[in-house]
Amino acid sequence: QVQLVESGGGLVQAGGSLRLSCAASGGTFSNYAIGWFRQAPGKGREFVTAINWSGGTTYSSDSVKGRFTVSRDNAKNTGYLQMNSLKPEDTAVYYCAARRYYFTSDPASYDYWGRGTQVTVSS
Repeated sequence: QVQLVESGGGLVQAGGSLRLSCAASGGTFSNYAIGWFRQAPGKGREFVTAINWSGGTTYSSDSVKGRFTVSRDNAKNTGYLQMNSLKPEDTAVYYCAARRYYFTSDPASYDYWGRGTQVTVSS
């Protein structure tokens, strides 16, 4: 059983940056791909970006491409989401999720989820 805990959310002005962390425990972190999703009020869970088990492959949605960067440190059992040039439409609860080895953009395919961290971008 893998436990995931997100941190690093907060309130930031448009154009600012935040770095989210996803700390994992209870499993072999390097066996899992990490996906980042977000959910704004009244909307469904949206794929943001993901990284495979080794860190060698990543994929991001068009809405964040060029602004957000996903990474991981398997020695620290932690994944990261660096968010730059934030926009008000990035406001949401951000979740990290884990599944074996290779990522997908489908939230239903992930086995483990954190509780989320709130990101609010003011205009």
